[in-house]
Amino acid sequence: MAGSVNKVILIGNVGADPEIRRTQDGRPIANLRIATSESWRDRNSGERREKTEWHNVVVFNEGLCKVVEQYVKKGAKLYIEGALQTRKWQDQNGNDRYSTEIVLQGFNSTLTMLDGRGGGEGQGMGGGGAGYGGGRGGSSGGGEFGGGYEDYDRPQQGSGRGSQPAASGGFARDLDDDIPF
Repeated sequence: MAGSVNKVILIGNVGADPEIRRTQDGRPIANLRIATSESWRDRNSGERREKTEWHNVVVFNEGLCKVVEQYVKKGAKLYIEGALQTRKWQDQNGNDRYSTEIVLQGFNSTLTMLDGRGGGEGQGMGGGGAGYGGGRGGSSGGGEFGGGYEDYDRPQQGSGRGSQPAASGGFARDLDDDIPF
């Protein structure tokens, strides 16, 4: 079917330390359990309610697996972009079972650490096989691991119209007034 999209975006907390396994040829595979929660106030009782959903995340990307292995621990807050996949397997009794997982594989997967639990600022790693890019740290000390923007942290050059050097994060302090909106 043309024009379809399979993309999952999650922001949640890691429920247990990641499990790292290796294939027969030595490539790593990381398994994570991510919890997302929503809360609301019950209209009838006025009580605060909360619902937590658990998501299985599998990382096949070798660069991201290294990051998960070194920096991601139980309780870490992560931003995840991946694809939804359902796989079929058989249990010990020979019954068909199904597991739906968020898979981070290839160039279109992203993992961003949103808190500084992994020892402060993260170090950037590229997503797919396209090399390693610069880390993108937020104000909370996290870093992005995915996509890989090589020149993201490099200051922007002035346009010759009196623009200032780039502020932290690679953005100029003054905004261009010629934007037509």
